[in-house]
Amino acid sequence: MSVKPDFSAKGVGKIRNIGIIAHIDAGKTTVTERMLYFSGKIHRLGEVHEGTATMDYMPEEQDRGITITSAVTTCYWGQNTINIIDTPGHVDFTIEVERSLRVLDGAIGVFCAVGGVEPQSETVWRQSESYGIPKLVFINKMDRPGADFEVVLKSMTDKLGIKSLPVQIPDGGGDEFSAVYDLIRMKKLVFDQDENGEKFDIVELDDHDEEFVAPWRERMCDMLSEINDEFMERYLDDCVDPEYIESMIRKATLDLEIVPVYVGSALKNIGIQPLMDGVCKFLPSPLEVSRVSGIDPFTGVERLVEPLVSEPFQALAFKVVMDNGRKMVLMRIYAGKVESGDSVKNFTQNTTERIARLFRMHAGRKELIDVAGVGDIIAVGGMKDTRTGDTLSTPDYPLILENISLYKPVISLAIEPKNVEESDKIEEVLDKYLQEDPTLDLKTDENTGQIILSGMGELHLEVVLDRLKREYKLEPRSGKPQVIYQEVPGKMAEAEENFDKLLGDAKHYGYVRLAIEPLERGAGHDIVFEINTVEWPSDWMDAVADGISDGLQSGVIKGFPVQDVKVRVLELRRKDGESSIPGYHMAAGKALKSALSKSSPKLMEPIMDVEISVPEEFVGDVIGLLGAKGARIENMLDRNNQKIVQGLAPLRKMFGFSTDLRSSTQGRAGFAMKFHSFDVLD
Repeated sequence: MSVKPDFSAKGVGKIRNIGIIAHIDAGKTTVTERMLYFSGKIHRLGEVHEGTATMDYMPEEQDRGITITSAVTTCYWGQNTINIIDTPGHVDFTIEVERSLRVLDGAIGVFCAVGGVEPQSETVWRQSESYGIPKLVFINKMDRPGADFEVVLKSMTDKLGIKSLPVQIPDGGGDEFSAVYDLIRMKKLVFDQDENGEKFDIVELDDHDEEFVAPWRERMCDMLSEINDEFMERYLDDCVDPEYIESMIRKATLDLEIVPVYVGSALKNIGIQPLMDGVCKFLPSPLEVSRVSGIDPFTGVERLVEPLVSEPFQALAFKVVMDNGRKMVLMRIYAGKVESGDSVKNFTQNTTERIARLFRMHAGRKELIDVAGVGDIIAVGGMKDTRTGDTLSTPDYPLILENISLYKPVISLAIEPKNVEESDKIEEVLDKYLQEDPTLDLKTDENTGQIILSGMGELHLEVVLDRLKREYKLEPRSGKPQVIYQEVPGKMAEAEENFDKLLGDAKHYGYVRLAIEPLERGAGHDIVFEINTVEWPSDWMDAVADGISDGLQSGVIKGFPVQDVKVRVLELRRKDGESSIPGYHMAAGKALKSALSKSSPKLMEPIMDVEISVPEEFVGDVIGLLGAKGARIENMLDRNNQKIVQGLAPLRKMFGFSTDLRSSTQGRAGFAMKFHSFDVLD
């Protein structure tokens, strides 16, 4: 279906940019699949458990039944255009969620009617709150035995601290579930299973239904009355019709005061159409969200971006993908419009890029379009230098939008190619993967010649190896996953070094004296010149800075990166006719290594936030297991008839923990782990 673009305020007002966020296995990909089916975007229902879901288009996703990469698609519901991003639920792929949330205007949180708010869904929800994104909730899997709508509502309050406003409630649960009650219009929606849920009857409530639904309707109106005095007055006067209730729900949702709750079963095709109505009624258009801001890279002046087609073109590249070896950049347009053949400026990289082709994405497929404008989420071909987080602008309107947070890799894997030919090929392919995924890192071990691949977790690296095999027929030998450490100086130290050698036919000289001192945790590194910079050529000082920066990439204990250090350049010396750029670069690196060796350096390791939900009878076993892993218990809570154990644990001791946890708790514990910080190794 092709829709003529309308970039007027009326047209942009009908766009909804939403994400589907949840814990792994809550059913969010199935929800997306049904949205596409009922909107006419696809004509055959795919299933995650069969490996045929449209949005899980990577073979690695189909094999594992999980979402790994954020898939983007566009569908149409009524007069509205809905751009959907189906995000991963596994903690190893948190960056996929982060960069998707950065460009969304609204979201649907999908919770399992049996599991409720699980650890990773809580993490993703918190991420969305940091961006101020209005949300709806869809309580899924009401057809499963043990489904409990009210328990899930309570877990949302306890774990997320939100005001959930049910606008629907289920008619029963388990095998008998086939209908929902609409609290706004006081109707019963009965879905026809013989028609794949495409048809549903809107039924008047009988006396029994009225008695069951009335307290829920009253609860909804009471909550709206607490938020809005005008609503309270009209409610007391019995003057609230469905349209007025919807207008108040919309206002409260956009103001982040409430979260409307829908209910159903995506697998049984129940409740999806009303949910899509809710997306269009209650979630914001690009005109209704907070204005994004950017910085003029030349003046430092902050500017707000107005979401108008008449404004200069501004877009944020939020993801890079490789499509049959060709680079595709996914971007969100915040202002203006762009056409195939246009040239735009990447002010983040200070390069000019040409828009070769524009596409609307549909998971693994794409539709060629001629023009895209404000509010659109599209893919662009032909860009050579653009990376995740870069800003693209009209050349004469310099602006850099707020960048996307990056995550440091915490685990690494040594890879050995089978032969020389495969070695060159692997590095070329992995470089492409690095452009797609900023949480991957790659380097070569100088001593062993091994390729060291780093990422966010064991599954993250496992997926990369699977892709190498499937996409490029490369099967390198790999070692066991290893934790990534960092090095920090233990105290202040000073050193001086010179470089005085004949390289080729030329003599090269450089002398550098410098001092290092520790900085607070998370400060990174800082290089300061405490010399009279006027007396020294800028290219020599640049060589010193580059030599120090290169040296900080590999410390003196085990070659790990050096962090949290200030380097003060105290003195340079010269020799007429011999001082050179290579000389100062080498002298600076040698001086840094010497100072680090004198500073009593220490290793820092990744410390992980661990949260375990477990029945009370297994709490002792969990605490004992965590103690054996060197974890420190930080907190214990009661949630949803479960004990929540929160702690901090060194990543190096957490390998295989999930297997041990299952054994200790008869498989009844939930487990989530995410990076917290680097700290000094015990």
